[in-house]
Amino acid sequence: GGTWDLFRYPGIRSDSDMFTLGYNFRPWTDTKMLADGPSIRRYIDDTAREYDVKRRIQFGLKVISQSWHSEKKHWIVKAIDEATDEEHQFSTGFVFHCTGYYKYDSGYTPEIPGINQFRGDVIHPQHWPENYDYTGKRVVVIGSGATAVTLVPAMADKADHVVMLQRSPTYVATVPEQDLISRNLRRILPEMAVYRLARTRNILLQRAVYRLSLSKPKAMRRLLLATARRQLGPEVDMRHFQPHYNPWEERMCAVPKGDLFKVIREGQASVVTDHIEAVTETGIQLKPGAHIDADVLITATGLDLQLFGGARLEVDGREVHVADALMYKGLMLEGVPNMALVFGYTNASWTLKAD
Repeated sequence: GGTWDLFRYPGIRSDSDMFTLGYNFRPWTDTKMLADGPSIRRYIDDTAREYDVKRRIQFGLKVISQSWHSEKKHWIVKAIDEATDEEHQFSTGFVFHCTGYYKYDSGYTPEIPGINQFRGDVIHPQHWPENYDYTGKRVVVIGSGATAVTLVPAMADKADHVVMLQRSPTYVATVPEQDLISRNLRRILPEMAVYRLARTRNILLQRAVYRLSLSKPKAMRRLLLATARRQLGPEVDMRHFQPHYNPWEERMCAVPKGDLFKVIREGQASVVTDHIEAVTETGIQLKPGAHIDADVLITATGLDLQLFGGARLEVDGREVHVADALMYKGLMLEGVPNMALVFGYTNASWTLKAD
């Protein structure tokens, strides 16, 4: 659940529906399909409290190494107390990693020429300043993934104008903001029954969309683009929403109730598809020669991938390089005994695979 505590940027929300992202044993009782970060954090915290999990967690420890000793048939896990720098050591027969897949210390920012000379603010969403005021400012969001399509509509009301600068387009699909079916079913069915029905329905729907995207890519592309065109209106150039690949060859972005399309249609935000030549003192110079004026640059350029929370992994004194090992079902590593890890789906909710 660290994601929903670490990320505090405007509009932070899930890009998976909460009926499949939620735990299978504890229902999500809100009617929001894509929930905001604070709501998800509260749901996780309430679940931990209800199942008395917190007393079994040692908080504030950063694991730095894990070493398997075949002779003794156990792991030695070393960790640092981040408050005191004191080292702790644990001995265990089995290690199970639930550390996610990205680096919490910093996000990924590519080399952007001239970015240090920009006179405004440069912000990575993973390190959003507390109480940051962007009222009346010209904002450029660099990126086109889930973070970018979340930030643009969330910032559009206060900012003077928001530009989403993308190197290439992404498929953006509208999903309902509220699950009205579940809300009505709650009047006649128990909460857990409603949750399981919604969970099953959404899993089947996700699988159907994915399979249809693979078997009928042209039809699915036409459907997605027609839906986007209808919500954007005739004034918006559709080339900014026409990827050069088929649906689900890369991850698809979801927006609740078409909020991204709405702010673009109403002129509060716009999309530019081009390559950056360099950052200037006052904005971004594009390779074709155009210049985007900006007061704030937001580098929504992704995450640094990392397994095991960055800890060193050893087997009998030999360091294990994950890239060189066979991974079995996204769960276990070749040549690494008594260890497993959680790695979720990329085309469905992470929690489904974790379960």
